[in-house]
Amino acid sequence: MVNLPPKPEMHADVQPLPDKVANRGPRTSAPLTRQKTQPRSSLNAPFGERDSYLSTALTEVMDRSSNAITAKVTKGLSPSSLTAAYLDWLTHIMAAPGKRMQLGEKATNKWMRLMRLVLQCAAGGGDGQSCIEPLEQDRRFRAKEWQQWPFNTLYQSHLLAQQWWHVATTGVPGVTAQHERVLEFSARQILDVFAPSNFVLTNPEIIAKAQKEGGQNFVRGFQNLLEDLERAARDKPAIGVENFRPGHEVAITPGKVVFRNRLMELIQYEPTTDKAHEEPILITPAWIMKYYILDLSPHNSMISYLVDQGFSVFVISWKNPDPQDRDLGMDDYQNLGIMAALDAISKIVPESKVHGVGYCLGGTLLAIVAAALARSGKSPFQSLSFLAAQVDFEEPGELQLFIDESQLRFLEDMMWEQGFLEAKQMSGAFQLLHSNDLIWSHQMKTYLMGDRDAMSDMMAWNADSTRLPFRMHSEYLRRLYLNNDLAEGRFEVDGQPIVISDIRAPVFCVGTQTDHVAPWRSVYKWNRMADTDITFLLASGGHNGGIVSEPGRPHRSYQVASAKKDDLYVDPETWSADTPVKEGSWWTEWVQWLGSRSSGEGVLPGMAAPDKGLPVLCDAPGTYIHMK
Repeated sequence: MVNLPPKPEMHADVQPLPDKVANRGPRTSAPLTRQKTQPRSSLNAPFGERDSYLSTALTEVMDRSSNAITAKVTKGLSPSSLTAAYLDWLTHIMAAPGKRMQLGEKATNKWMRLMRLVLQCAAGGGDGQSCIEPLEQDRRFRAKEWQQWPFNTLYQSHLLAQQWWHVATTGVPGVTAQHERVLEFSARQILDVFAPSNFVLTNPEIIAKAQKEGGQNFVRGFQNLLEDLERAARDKPAIGVENFRPGHEVAITPGKVVFRNRLMELIQYEPTTDKAHEEPILITPAWIMKYYILDLSPHNSMISYLVDQGFSVFVISWKNPDPQDRDLGMDDYQNLGIMAALDAISKIVPESKVHGVGYCLGGTLLAIVAAALARSGKSPFQSLSFLAAQVDFEEPGELQLFIDESQLRFLEDMMWEQGFLEAKQMSGAFQLLHSNDLIWSHQMKTYLMGDRDAMSDMMAWNADSTRLPFRMHSEYLRRLYLNNDLAEGRFEVDGQPIVISDIRAPVFCVGTQTDHVAPWRSVYKWNRMADTDITFLLASGGHNGGIVSEPGRPHRSYQVASAKKDDLYVDPETWSADTPVKEGSWWTEWVQWLGSRSSGEGVLPGMAAPDKGLPVLCDAPGTYIHMK
């Protein structure tokens, strides 16, 4: 049941609409700036032609409620967006006889290649032969069983069909780039559903395991399925998560909560050295995750590592928002988050600047605050480190598949009804982006092979998800992803636009090689946007695994190079080709960089500042981390 907002008091000639039912979605005004509601065209019409307040409100509620109901079925994907992409492709391919002729020729060639393989197999010499190789990241058909007849022809025909549909959905003259990406993605998702690896009779690995175990793998798989269904029905976490409890097995670096407001808790960690670097570190994680990705088990905790290197470390632990927080926006995350944390730190460690560290969207927020404070000429930052954080969203990675006006309006309507975006609704999009690994291969292994992956600290953290407030999520999707306001100088703070080039503190920027959330070439754009000294580091691994890369972890490497603000720009491909690869953890390189930009070592700061109104509130990891 959705309640209509109360009818406001109004002048006889004016009927303003409330924000929550206005057709423009949530308010997207600049932080600390309130803009007047823009009147609809109907309000400018003669008095007799104006829509009534009730009519306008009901229309808005009906439209939003309809989309919200549909979103529950489609898991947040907009049917209108998919339909528009399909119609764009269909009308243009019907008007492209050359493209259709090319597709016919390719279909014939692929059919002939497959038939040659079939004939070779029929003659007894086709085992191990192939007419197409899987992509490097496609691990479904690597087992030796797939190279034997008839399974080799099954997976080869699937890969050939996948390749043909890729050609069919890309390169069609006139189709927009966004629609092309959506169609190529959609076709790949449909084909992946019918991959031979997903079915018992067409998967030789499952058949071999069933023969070896007498079918016991199916018994275990069915038990796994019942367990997962029961946990899903009770909204319980996956099996094994209970072995990685924050404050017990993970997030156990000793510290205290020294400040709390309605949006975050500030944690100060206890020192483990006799002296500390003069400037403390403030870590800002993304609000779409819980902070303890940086404080997992003791052996891979970045926070613990920094403390052991003699740094005074503070971290923001964001609250998991509920429906009452629906109107929290980007300005609140700036003011109640980073600005409030800086104010508290200035009381605990007075007359000292701060090493600012931002991870993912927390880095984007840190860049916004740093650019706004740099405008005053009194920046509190000694240095800035950005871990897999973008400031230019023109190429934001695979998430751009879900970013267009139709899709955003659909998401806004879904959030408008419930007040936030559920983590399950958000994680569905990430799973679709890697459906082979996160959906189909997982289900095949768990339910058909009967083998369940052992839970790890990072997997448990990933399952400990958070929600996103309605207004904030809509603002950052529109202002950052859709409109790219920050990169183009339109993002406003305190009513004035900010630019990244105002930042003067030295910057350490980290990208990761296989990051699909913040692609490293997009992160690399810091080199042409900031007007300061920049050290760029490219680490092996992905968005999370590449950042959590502790010393001693095998198969880790990185590339790093520094550039002065007056140096000429080097494009990312040239940078990657010319920068040598170093083996090991990039953490050691970063700590040396931080140490060289510190003022020296001094006495350890006290825990909290009771005499300045900042008493110790509780032990780390605090209370917000436990909010479900």
